[in-house]
Amino acid sequence: MDKKTLKEIETKLEAEKVQLEGQLAAFTHRNPKNKDDFNAEFPQIGDKEDENAAEVETYSTNLTLERTLEAALRDVKKTLERITKGTYGVCKYCGKEIDAKRLLARPTSSACIECKKRLTQEA
Repeated sequence: MDKKTLKEIETKLEAEKVQLEGQLAAFTHRNPKNKDDFNAEFPQIGDKEDENAAEVETYSTNLTLERTLEAALRDVKKTLERITKGTYGVCKYCGKEIDAKRLLARPTSSACIECKKRLTQEA
């Protein structure tokens, strides 16, 4: 992969990392013992029955969102590490180079299209 494309992907990933961290910060706090772990905060809406139900519903939604955003952030960080190590763009299953078009469309891809199809049994 050429250096210009790699730099474009790295810049895109850095921006996505900042965005994901910002989204997580809106309703979670970082675990002081693990900087990569976020904990959804239980909302305090009120003491009435309907307010308590809304708190539980909001918290449940936030937990699901937290897990989704944490997984996306983890993928972005792992991808940035692969770029730093010089292993980015190589399929982790077959060792072949991943097509640049795939990486531009989905920068966190760690498998080539052929291997991904095989893994998801699309072939």
